[in-house]
Amino acid sequence: MNRQWRAALALSAGLVWTLASHAATSGPVNFMQSFYFREFGFFGDELADRAGYEVENLAAPAPSVAATQQLGASKAFAALSDLGFDRNGSWEALGPTVGTVPGPVTYTGAATTNSGRVTSLVVSPHCDAAACTALVGAAGGGVWKSTAVLTRTPGWRPVSTGLPTSAIGSLLFDPTDWSGATVYVGTGEANGSGDSEAGLGLYKSTDGGEHWSEVPGSFAVSHDRAIAAIAVDPGNPRHLWIGTAVARHGSSAVNGGRFTPPGAPQIGLYESVDGGLHFSLTFSAPSDTVNPASANGSDFFRGGVTKILTYRNHGEDRVSTQVYFSAMDYGLFRSAANGLIEQVFASAGGGAVAKSLSSRTDFALAPMDEKLRIYLGDVGGGRARFYRVDNANVAAANLVSGGSNGGWITLSNSAPGTPGFSSYNFCAGQCSYDMFVASPAGKPDVVWLGGQMQYSEIFTPNPPSNGRAVIRSSNAGVSFTDMTNDAQTPAPIGMHPDQHAIAFVSGASDVALVGSDGGLVRTSGNYTNASGDCATRGLATAADLADCQLWLSAIPTEIVSLSAGLSTIQFQGLAVNARDPRNDVIGGTQDNGTWAYDGKTGTWFESIGGDGGPPALSPVTGVRMHTYTGAAIDVNFDNATPTFGWQYISDPLTISGEANSFYTPIVSDPQLAGTWFVGLQHLWRTTDNGGDPTDLNTRCNEYFGTFVGLCGDWQPLGGPAGSNTAGDLVGSAYGADKSGSYIVAIARGSSSKAPLWVATRRGRLFVSANANAADPSTVTYTRVDTAAQPKRFISGIAIDPENPRRAFVSFSGYEAYTPTTAGHVFEVVYNSDTGTAQWRDLSAGLGDQPITSIAYDGEQHRIYVATDFGVLVRDEGSWLAVAAGLPPTAVYQLVLDQGSHLLYAATHGRGAYRINTED
Repeated sequence: MNRQWRAALALSAGLVWTLASHAATSGPVNFMQSFYFREFGFFGDELADRAGYEVENLAAPAPSVAATQQLGASKAFAALSDLGFDRNGSWEALGPTVGTVPGPVTYTGAATTNSGRVTSLVVSPHCDAAACTALVGAAGGGVWKSTAVLTRTPGWRPVSTGLPTSAIGSLLFDPTDWSGATVYVGTGEANGSGDSEAGLGLYKSTDGGEHWSEVPGSFAVSHDRAIAAIAVDPGNPRHLWIGTAVARHGSSAVNGGRFTPPGAPQIGLYESVDGGLHFSLTFSAPSDTVNPASANGSDFFRGGVTKILTYRNHGEDRVSTQVYFSAMDYGLFRSAANGLIEQVFASAGGGAVAKSLSSRTDFALAPMDEKLRIYLGDVGGGRARFYRVDNANVAAANLVSGGSNGGWITLSNSAPGTPGFSSYNFCAGQCSYDMFVASPAGKPDVVWLGGQMQYSEIFTPNPPSNGRAVIRSSNAGVSFTDMTNDAQTPAPIGMHPDQHAIAFVSGASDVALVGSDGGLVRTSGNYTNASGDCATRGLATAADLADCQLWLSAIPTEIVSLSAGLSTIQFQGLAVNARDPRNDVIGGTQDNGTWAYDGKTGTWFESIGGDGGPPALSPVTGVRMHTYTGAAIDVNFDNATPTFGWQYISDPLTISGEANSFYTPIVSDPQLAGTWFVGLQHLWRTTDNGGDPTDLNTRCNEYFGTFVGLCGDWQPLGGPAGSNTAGDLVGSAYGADKSGSYIVAIARGSSSKAPLWVATRRGRLFVSANANAADPSTVTYTRVDTAAQPKRFISGIAIDPENPRRAFVSFSGYEAYTPTTAGHVFEVVYNSDTGTAQWRDLSAGLGDQPITSIAYDGEQHRIYVATDFGVLVRDEGSWLAVAAGLPPTAVYQLVLDQGSHLLYAATHGRGAYRINTED
């Protein structure tokens, strides 16, 4: 265990804090605790709070977005691209291609490499040490291929030709094509997070993934949805199934939403008997019905069919294919001989009645001669449990009768120290987001489970496990051992939290490829007994000791990271050092912290972990800030040592109780050293970078701090925190319209006397002329939007460097839902004498597509905007694609350095890109 973890663990034995107790004790929330809070929702749950914004931001005031608008936006961007490019140059891919993670940022202290979220992966049925093909589906990065996945340098390359979206949910090698040439990919991600994008159908490749074409009948049944699972009848390649699930479309740097689009097809199991020309609904998932407690059609429940497996049933007179599938909230189902669907396991989630927020079911088939063993994980009451049936080839009534699962063996046990405790609650509190159950072919006694990370077991001075993010059983699920860390010394290589996918290597089934939020790893296939280490962990109880000895009795001898070359990091935002704009860049990423880029070497490394929101960097001093989810912020005064230099400074913000975005917007004053602004309901300010550096380094350093007293000195501007008075920019003090939510955009002109611009989620826009007032309570705001502007999400503000009272403002969403207040990009000129602003709509020629970010080059007089499909520029009244070289992927933020004319694009799945707009 490295000193970072020891410092964190010394703070509290339990680390199960609430914000109330946090406030009462004036205690800190440090780096390790921020991980814990992020995973369990105290700073804004990734699976609920964030999931409640994205599509609403696009659709507001309508509850959701129709497919016609999504397709129209895609076509609008394509039409502008067809007109040619504004620049002769090309976008430069900055990566990270090899995402270096230093030891202090990992859970084990050993350096590794990471990439973006892996949602699916498949391995060719024909593998040997020299040649083994694998395909990886990345959440926002498309499909990637390696022909040497059993080596240490797989040589990944993107293979997304023909795919109209980079959001990937599922992959499948056609089992009837033993050459491995026929592959299917389901677009759209079904993991239930706010950035899980909806897809555009099922696609097929006949050349091993090099080129893709749409399966014709799939779009009609899966648009606005995720294809979470695909199956092909092993006896008939024209017989297909797909499982669709809830997903959403679009996001921006600071937050997103989740609402079921009108006209979206019913989620469920779809079947085709003509090779995909047509699909029919075989099973519908009632969990997709509208929440009756919501007046606006909120679909907060992650519903859908999440897995499909086929079984060749050898009956008395014929061999037939039976399909098994799992459905959120409901359990496990199968096809019956009479053509009907029958339930064989009832989920503890309670189905349509209970509508659990995390009632996922996953399963694995493990045939044994004429019997079919099934392993199954299920969630109910917030706890995951594990089950087994040794012969499913019986009447369904023998398995499920009267709502009970009488034919199943319950293997989990809530009592520590028992074998069944090793599988109890195996995916902790995020089972709808990260959960898998898998058994390698030909080994029915072996089963693997993947989930979150048992933070309560490793963030303690006496850790009984290595985290149990992935566990393995070789005795038919009776007990499990911990696969999370390997046996290397002096520091083991560990797996990343949040597991989504697993695949086994044909002919070497103990070798597993495992995909997570941190990319891809491979286990060695060999195991060693490390239980002797338990005696040195100071375990207080006999049960803890027994658990530790079991969990460490067979761990991997080696875990190999395969993420090098997968350029799939999901950036939320970037910040550029104005004093060295080509060589000093930082970027916040989904569940991979904030990364630092050195342009002189062309390399990136993760400088601080956790979730990383849009960062900020002072143009005056080079001091930088990292944002976690919610209102959690770190400051770094030492550019030379970014890993150990982070200090936590957010206690005043988190204790305030104010609403905030999933990722909070933060900016540095362009002239005043030490002054920063962050947005919750109020705009908050610090004038000394959050505190005295020496004091912060002693008390609030993420690695070595004592955490005595409050960390940070932010103050609300314009009124007391938590009050609905002047200063609460989303409250009634500024009118009854467009109220609610929180601040989502902040911008400041290049002069310390320039007005500060602030926007809210519902479309309010403010200007403050005295944001630097010595007394924070005297700061005032003038609201400059009117009823003529859209009540939609303001995704960006770009100030004219030559006139700080002139700004360009972008709106997300579709004007189809605000037809009387249309527009996506506006010029806004503020008149300080009258306290009003003149608005001019610049959207003509854009088409109806949401804008996710905006930048303005004052010298070139060009406006740049980001979309779900790339980056456009307005020059002399016309909109064009900026340049070639940028893949069709969502861009969450644009950053333009005015002095160098370098434009940076933060993509959410393909890393960072840059172009010189003067070329």
